Amino acid sequence: MNAAEIILLNFSETRRRSIKLWEGIPNEFLNWKPDKKAFSIIEMIRHILEGEHLFHIIIKNRGDLGNYESPWSNLDYFDLKNELNIAEKYHKNFVDMIKALNESDLENIRIERKEVGQSKSLGDYLNRIAYHESVHTGQMLGYLRTLGVKRPLIWD
Repeated sequence: MNAAEIILLNFSETRRRSIKLWEGIPNEFLNWKPDKKAFSIIEMIRHILEGEHLFHIIIKNRGDLGNYESPWSNLDYFDLKNELNIAEKYHKNFVDMIKALNESDLENIRIERKEVGQSKSLGDYLNRIAYHESVHTGQMLGYLRTLGVKRPLIWD
C-alpha cells in the first residue's frame, strides 16, 4: 500500500465508524447539546460533513478559502439521512481527489493557511482532516454517555 492508499483507508475507516455511531443515535436526541455554547448532535454531524468539504476547498486552493460560501448555508436540520444525502457528492469529490494523488503530491504540495499561521505538506494536512472527524466522534461518544444512551461499538 502506498501513502495515498493508507490515507484513503484512514478516511474510509474514520467515516465508517462515524456513521456507525451516528446511526445508533435515537432521533429524539439529535437536538440535544450539553450546554448552550456546544453543538447539538445534529449540528456536530453537519459540522463534520461540511468541514470535509471546506477542507477540500482549502486543498484545491492550496490554503486560500477565497469567497467560500457553504452549500449548507440556510439549510434546515432534519435527520441523519438528510445530512448524509447532502454531503454525498461532496464526499465523493473529496475521495476522488485523494485517489488522484501520488507520493510526490503528498510530499511536495503545500497548504499555506496564512490566516492561521499554517504551512503543511498535503499528506500532513490530509491526516489532520481525518483527526478532526475523529475528535468529534469522541465528543459524540461523550454526549451519549452523558445522556445514558447505549453507545454503538465502533471499535470493531
